[in-house]
Amino acid sequence: MIDNNQHLRTYYDVLQLLKKFDVYIYVGRRLYDIELAALELDHLAQAGVIDQQTYLQANIVLRAEHHRQEVADRKKAQKG
Repeated sequence: MIDNNQHLRTYYDVLQLLKKFDVYIYVGRRLYDIELAALELDHLAQAGVIDQQTYLQANIVLRAEHHRQEVADRKKAQKG
């Protein structure tokens, strides 16, 4: 199990964590990338390779980022 000594504060931090496990994410749409990152994070936690605190920190970051992206997408759709 990897014990996280770093603080996960940004989406980039979460992607760097996933890269430690050779998980690279690019679907082409940012919202989908965030959702896939959350699924991969769930799998790592279920496999027991990341600790609970790391999982929770990363999950909070991903939820916040997902919300921000949904708001941005809605604003873009209203303009378009």
